[in-house]
Amino acid sequence: MTLIRPSQPNDIPAMTAIYCHHVLHGTGTFELEPPSASEMASRRADVLARGLPYLVATQGDHILGFAYCNWFKPRPAYRFSAEDSIYLDPNAQGLGLGRALLAELAVRAEQAGVRKLIAVIGDSANAGSIGVHRSVGFSQVGILKSCGWKFDQWRDVVMMDKFLGLGNTRAPSP
Repeated sequence: MTLIRPSQPNDIPAMTAIYCHHVLHGTGTFELEPPSASEMASRRADVLARGLPYLVATQGDHILGFAYCNWFKPRPAYRFSAEDSIYLDPNAQGLGLGRALLAELAVRAEQAGVRKLIAVIGDSANAGSIGVHRSVGFSQVGILKSCGWKFDQWRDVVMMDKFLGLGNTRAPSP
């Protein structure tokens, strides 16, 4: 049985391995050099310090994937918009885990005060990520053509978004 739960410090090695695979073999991230476990721990701590969710999907003791969100931009006007990230173990793709992680991330992001989730999807050929986002209610809002260079090729970025909770129907509380 798969469980989605908040990440813990002892999940960092598995999350690092999953992410490093995507850095080295995928276009979902435009990072070119895999980060160390200590860098991944620092990134996780930054997200958690902002009061935002950082989740893992597990089956027994095995980490199958992780998802988190972080503020879209650092300026205060963006304080209700967050960018999501989801990465799965390559052996766990196609099982519905990305959808489950993203759906739970949206619930927890809304609880943290996020009104809009934004997907910045590397590579317009990334049908899996585009499909996962669409399946939980994201809409495509644009494509940034040829803005990343990875694996000796120009890569697009697909922008998608989804309102959470009250979205833009009411001003946020101070």
